[in-house]
Amino acid sequence: MRIDKFLKVSRILKRRTVAQEAAKNGKVFVNGREAKPGHQVKAGDVVTIDYTSDTLRFRILNVAESVKKNDAASLYEILRDEEGEKTV
Repeated sequence: MRIDKFLKVSRILKRRTVAQEAAKNGKVFVNGREAKPGHQVKAGDVVTIDYTSDTLRFRILNVAESVKKNDAASLYEILRDEEGEKTV
């Protein structure tokens, strides 16, 4: 699945166009490498998103074409917040 679509389906970013812009502007990294909007992701990949004021780092647990709103959080596991502490 494309990274831009995953970010939208998982509801990490609200719209796919926002996910595409973030990737085009070099703010999305997959396994430590800069990712373009069409970068293919799979379960086990570690994604980092650099926001203006902080950073989000998470591991993809499952890839699905569509999920219900309540199940979106089951697609990923947050690894740490901006201070580098592990969060649950």
